[in-house]
Amino acid sequence: MTAQEAIQFAKEKGARMVDLKFCDMLGTWQHFSIPISGLDMDFFEEGLGFDGSSIRGWRGIEESDMVVKPDPSTAKMDPFMEVPTVSFICDVVLPETLEAYDRDPRNVLRKAMAYLKSSGVADTAYFGPEAEFFIFDDIRFEQTNNGAFYQIDSDEGIWNSGRDEGGHNLGYKPRHKEGYFPVLPTDSQHDLRTEMCLELERAGMQVERQHHEVATAGQAEINIKFDSALNMADKMMWFKYIIKNVAHRHNKTVTFMPKPIYGDNGSGMHVHMSLWKDGQNLFAGNKYAGLSETALFFIGGILKHAPALCGIINPTTNSYKRLVPGFEAPIKLAYSFKNRSAAVRIPNSGPNPKAKRIEFRTPDPMANIYLAQAALLMAGLDGVMNKIHPGDPLDKDIYGLSPQEAAKVPSIPGSLEEALVNLREKSDFLKKGDVFSEDLLETWIQYKVDKEIRPIQQRPVPYEFHLYYDM
Repeated sequence: MTAQEAIQFAKEKGARMVDLKFCDMLGTWQHFSIPISGLDMDFFEEGLGFDGSSIRGWRGIEESDMVVKPDPSTAKMDPFMEVPTVSFICDVVLPETLEAYDRDPRNVLRKAMAYLKSSGVADTAYFGPEAEFFIFDDIRFEQTNNGAFYQIDSDEGIWNSGRDEGGHNLGYKPRHKEGYFPVLPTDSQHDLRTEMCLELERAGMQVERQHHEVATAGQAEINIKFDSALNMADKMMWFKYIIKNVAHRHNKTVTFMPKPIYGDNGSGMHVHMSLWKDGQNLFAGNKYAGLSETALFFIGGILKHAPALCGIINPTTNSYKRLVPGFEAPIKLAYSFKNRSAAVRIPNSGPNPKAKRIEFRTPDPMANIYLAQAALLMAGLDGVMNKIHPGDPLDKDIYGLSPQEAAKVPSIPGSLEEALVNLREKSDFLKKGDVFSEDLLETWIQYKVDKEIRPIQQRPVPYEFHLYYDM
């Protein structure tokens, strides 16, 4: 929509409020609202001010004024607000010039797309992230100076097989690693996921499938159709928002944490990618698995830069509790046709050249989707521009390799701290075209160290008492 069309859309839908959503540095939507009387053409030109010092990782209090500029093409009616409300995704700009703020994740992805086009390699990048998640019935956690705990409860949890459910525990509980995917009544959340799908479609997303995932306790996956980079990132923000709010509507809670349950599979975000130019898929060809040389070089860039990428695409300490052997986690940096044990998989997409793509299986849904897609694009593009060949594919079950064989295959970092060291030392590919500024990268790394890594390192965890208390 144009600005005028967005104003007309709001009137036709009877909107009484306008909600302004924008993405913070870590990947979470923030928002504030204004009455519908403020929705005019000047609103789209000038934007509205807010306090940037209160947003994680952004400006200090001494220079806190910032401005959101709504993107009229993102207008939607918010399905969860009681009063009819039209919603816009906003770009964050500086008040003195209305120039894009270099720590705004949406702006970073815009710059990555501009760099792609200026390179002459392609004019469009398509992305298809598949974000898995858990649906729980209750979550409790606390951290004090002299105690800490978390407690997850799920009607589907196998650990609840012995629970007294008022004389009606019927025993249909998915076992660990066996949630993929029995029918009802074992799959007790089918109707809830269907409601999520219908809300996603009402918000303009084409749902491809929904199902229970491998883990017990309500692990789920809903796939939506791929789209161009910026559109897909915007859709994934709506995806998380809708999934969480539909669950909340039914007194349930959703988490996109990669590893909330010990001893069971975690949640990944497999990302499908392809480059196009003049309406042609540049990844289709006559090389390995029906790929083009461009696609192989793109894979080469992803695999080469994966240790640094992990600082963005696996951005939490919890991410590395998923990325361990034994749980279908792609920790070995290899590529392969059809093979889900490789970090980069080439799906068996049939003879249609338009369907040819690659799938990177290492990312998880804690990633800021704008920064993640921008970083993946820059890594792959670096591979194409510098003809980085990925070497030979590994067409065997990587999880079943002998220790001697496994040692020959490069691995991703084993912790967030190690990933951030790689990001700091090997980030030149991200800085090309000023896509990722030095300021953004340094702020991101320092925030992760100060606010996540060090606080977790300083706190004892219950299992340490189990291991050490009586020694």
